[in-house]
Amino acid sequence: MSTHEDRLKALREELARRKLDGFVVPLTDEHMSEYVGAYAQRLAWLTGFQGSAGSAVVLPAEAAIFVDGRYTLQVREQVDGKHWSYQSVPQTSTAQWLEEHAPGGGRIGYDPWLHTRGWVTAARKALAAKGAELVAVDTNPVDAIWPDRPAPSKARLVVQPDELTGKSSAAKRADIADWLTAKGADAAVLSALDSIAWAFNIRGQDVDRTPVALAYAVVHDDATADLYVAPDKIDDAVRAHLGNGVRLHDRAAFEAALEALEGKTVAVDPERAVAAIFAALEAGKARLIEERDPVVLPKAIKNPVEIAGHKAAQARDGAALSRFLHWLSVEAPKGGLDEIQASDKLQALRAEGGLLKDLSFDTISGAGPNGAVVHYRASDETKRVLEPNSLYLVDSGGQYQDGTTDVTRTVAIGTPTREMRDRYTRVLKGHVAIARAVFPHGTRGGQLDILARQYLWAAGLDYAHGTGHGVGAYLSVHEGPQRIATFGGGDEPLQPGMILSNEPGYYKAGEYGIRIENLILTVPQAIDGAEKEMLGFETLTFAPYERALIDTAMLDAGEIAWIDAYHAQVNAVVGPQLDGDAAVWLRRQTAPLLESGDSRP
Repeated sequence: MSTHEDRLKALREELARRKLDGFVVPLTDEHMSEYVGAYAQRLAWLTGFQGSAGSAVVLPAEAAIFVDGRYTLQVREQVDGKHWSYQSVPQTSTAQWLEEHAPGGGRIGYDPWLHTRGWVTAARKALAAKGAELVAVDTNPVDAIWPDRPAPSKARLVVQPDELTGKSSAAKRADIADWLTAKGADAAVLSALDSIAWAFNIRGQDVDRTPVALAYAVVHDDATADLYVAPDKIDDAVRAHLGNGVRLHDRAAFEAALEALEGKTVAVDPERAVAAIFAALEAGKARLIEERDPVVLPKAIKNPVEIAGHKAAQARDGAALSRFLHWLSVEAPKGGLDEIQASDKLQALRAEGGLLKDLSFDTISGAGPNGAVVHYRASDETKRVLEPNSLYLVDSGGQYQDGTTDVTRTVAIGTPTREMRDRYTRVLKGHVAIARAVFPHGTRGGQLDILARQYLWAAGLDYAHGTGHGVGAYLSVHEGPQRIATFGGGDEPLQPGMILSNEPGYYKAGEYGIRIENLILTVPQAIDGAEKEMLGFETLTFAPYERALIDTAMLDAGEIAWIDAYHAQVNAVVGPQLDGDAAVWLRRQTAPLLESGDSRP
């Protein structure tokens, strides 16, 4: 089955054999992960879509693929519109689409290990209006037609030492036990991979770009736990680290173990646990209480040790990025440099110190029109040369054992247009507005989102993604529950210790993209005479902005002062790590804005 058309045809034939009139294919795994192992990349294999969020529905005569605004352009380039209709989320959903398109009386299949119970309820209700039925499958039909499907990773777990976590696994489990007692529960199911990694102070290599291991866990009210993971992934060092309080089981035994919790009160997260977990607990007659995974909030609120590690990683990462930006300033004007060569160079510079474990996501290296594809990934078929008088957007990050980084810079290759400078400066003003924000404790990220968009809105412009996401501590580069967004989240109150991205952007389809991203730490804000507990942000990322794209006439004195102070800090943190021409370049890039020819027109 060499073509995606062949694969779609084969799936329809498999569904017919199973007497199904349709099937839903999400991009996730049994842990509701955003980034998944190769074995779970069913959507990409079936459709060709390479984004990190999406789903599809296949019916006998039509098929649809669902993506949000980040992938509007990308899905059209990667998925054949002759065979798939493009659907925009949140304007529609798989459940809503099925209500309109499923055949009356039809049987629509789904894999209960790949959907939440909430999704199942919504889809079942939508199909009921057509007299159609939602059917849980025992085995996934995509797997049945995927002849060379990769096996799950066999990589071994590794210990994340207490000197980097700031808290032992035993202490974390004790906190979960206290939480269970307060909730009147006997046990909590942990199925999110980053929650398990954080709670047990372990890391893995089972998912590209995210250092987690395929596992499940049940933590009990006596602070003991059962960890379900393939036996050959555990060595003596990990076994000794986990200690007697953690009982080890084969991952394949998890479902049966859930059914054996009869009479127990079990806390399960409806957002992170798949429908099959609920079904197994209900089959075993456990009493269920729906509560958010007790690890989620403690994991999001970084402790002092995690913050210190993150700052060390950011300083190191900023030096690598600054070396890259200097290299780019020399090499790009020569011509012939393409997106893949650029991203490969950036990765090599990050790896030079020997501390890089992995990238934190596939680098978005977008030249010219490709920069307008929000989550673009360069390939031999799509790569472009960085051309004169164009923009180049690079969004990248590293996984270091002491921290996870994520940073975006937009670079002018040659001379930018007046419009490019206008759009960049509007994005920069929004970026600075978030960085300078001061707000009462209890403020949600969604309440801050307008600060980043206001200058674009004033010109009738916007961007179709959130302004900020949470970031883990040598874990997921996208971590909840905190976000700066008015859709898809943003309702979580911000608390000291939470790390977020600050990344407004602007994208002109077919021409260029602009995004400026730093990571920021939520911190207490001391204000004389304040009657409320106030918070603000400390910027953690250190790399210069693109001076050639800044129109200082559009900035007020406060914005200029903030940018100058930030650039001085970049030079202080990164400068000592550079030498020669790169150090000279950085000093020039971080000089006060109104010096060196940057005066207002």
